[in-house]
Formats: sequence, structure tokens, C-alpha cells
Amino acid sequence: MSLYCIGDLHLSLSCDKPMDIFSGWDNYVEKLEKNLNILEEEDTLVILGDFSWAMDLKNAMKDFEFLNKFKGKKYFIKGNHDFWWTTKNKMKTFFEENGFVGMDIIQNNAVICEDKIICATRGWYLDEQKGTENDKKILDREVLRLRMTLDEGKKLQEENPEKEILLMLHYPPVYGDYKCEKILDVLKEYQVKKVFFGHIHGKNSRGGYKKYYDGIDYFMVSADMIDFEPMKI
Repeated sequence: MSLYCIGDLHLSLSCDKPMDIFSGWDNYVEKLEKNLNILEEEDTLVILGDFSWAMDLKNAMKDFEFLNKFKGKKYFIKGNHDFWWTTKNKMKTFFEENGFVGMDIIQNNAVICEDKIICATRGWYLDEQKGTENDKKILDREVLRLRMTLDEGKKLQEENPEKEILLMLHYPPVYGDYKCEKILDVLKEYQVKKVFFGHIHGKNSRGGYKKYYDGIDYFMVSADMIDFEPMKI
């Protein structure tokens, strides 16, 4: 029974949005197919946003069918390109009606996975110099959602004190010289120790990225950054 995570699959099996035009994305669907075959029925995979380029659930069907071929439980969190994302009830109904057994989302809640408690939300990027008023409003909403998932995680931990809380985001709260202070303040308040994120792409970080900052370990798991192989936690 293992827990894995990966972000930014950017599947486009039913829309014209090829990723292999970018460096490092050659044959990425074939790589994913090979690497996701390591999953067993008892395993769990968390996808940290930007799962599909589809604009709605109907057009994301082939992408979900692709993922459904592999064993294990799959959880999704929202990324900035997940335009297919809709209400929780609509997504659950979509999964059930199409036989996507074992698929679910994490949004304003937390889930137990073996000896871990998974908290998750999208997060947001705010450039303090160039950020708009709308960016600031979105960030404030994401801070509230972050608190909601961590509150739920803390409740679960009170009932299961032996289980460790892990936080999974789409946007990095800290990367290079960038720091999102509002997010970081919440992480410190809730004493989060491990954070996994995606969103980042580029050859400079290929091969993985881990950063220890202010008492927290940060792990980047964007698919192309980890050669399309889910990170085992």
C-alpha cells in the first residue's frame, strides 16, 4: 500500500493541445503509461492540478479513461488550467456515471491515506509588484480554502494522532526567490512540515526539486520535472 503524487499531466487526448512541442515532453503519454503501471490496487495517487487541457468534463472523457486504466485510488486537486473542473457534486456524478471507480477530488476537505492525512488546495501566485486587485482577492479566497483543508486535517489527526499531515498544492508557496507570505503564514500557524506542489516547468529544475525553508520541506512534482514518474511518499 503506497502513496504517490504527481502534478501537471496536461493530457490532451481529446483536444488539440499537444505538449510534445515543448522540450522535455517527447512521448510523454507513453512515459506516463509505463510509469503509472507501477500502481497496485491498494495504492493511492494524488494529481496536483493541471490534469487535462479539456474545457469541460465531456471533452475530458478520454483523459479520464486513460487514467482509469491504471490501478489504485486517484485524487485530484485543482490547477490553473483545469477548466473542466466544476462543482464537487457534478464531478462525483460524472465519475459514477462513467464507471470511474476510485476517482475523487480533494476540495475544502482532507482524506486519510494509510498513515498520512492528505490536505490539499490550489493555492495562488501573487507577484507583489505586478499583482492585480483580482489576484489579491483570489489569494485571499485560497487562504480561506487552505485553512479549511488544514482544519479538516487537524480534526482527523485528533482522532488519529499517529498519522502525519501532508499538504499538496498546485502553486508553490516558495520557489527560488519567490515567497507567498500569506500562504507561508498559514503553514507556520498550522505547523505543516511537508508540502508537495506542481505548476513549475523548465529545464533548470528538471530532475526534481527539494527545498527546506523555515522548518518545512518542499517537494516539486510537476510531471516533466520528475520524468513523468509519480513520486512515492
